Amino acid sequence: MSVPEFTISRTFDAPRETLWRAWTDPTLAARWWHPHEVTTPAESVSIDLRVGGSYAYLMIDPDGGEWPATGEYLEVREPDRLRFTWGSPDDERGDEVPVITVDLAEAGEGRTLMTFHMARHPDDRGSEHGVHDGWTEAFEELDGVLAASASA
Repeated sequence: MSVPEFTISRTFDAPRETLWRAWTDPTLAARWWHPHEVTTPAESVSIDLRVGGSYAYLMIDPDGGEWPATGEYLEVREPDRLRFTWGSPDDERGDEVPVITVDLAEAGEGRTLMTFHMARHPDDRGSEHGVHDGWTEAFEELDGVLAASASA
């Protein structure tokens, strides 16, 4: 039986170190760790960036619904790879919890190719509240954060 998974690749107009900070700095993460129309309060984001360390954040939708997320870092290789579990704080799936791998590669001219891979979760693009589309929108939010930082 194959493991459900999906991959999103995207090139950002920012150096790899900037993308690394976006994934590992709680203040920056709060600005984009959510889909459109959703917010992540800065005070809800915690990051203990080490193998075995954890992270947590809270997404709040326009109707006030709360969507907490948390996980454990499995691999931290600055500035090119993060691997971590991802789920709700009340998940009890053991070996079934999704695992995200983020690879950052220099793409020339100050750009970075990010390859985001989620294992143990199906490609649910197009479904209501889909994880694939949620991450795609989060990466669009990240584009906006990077553009605002570059022009500041």
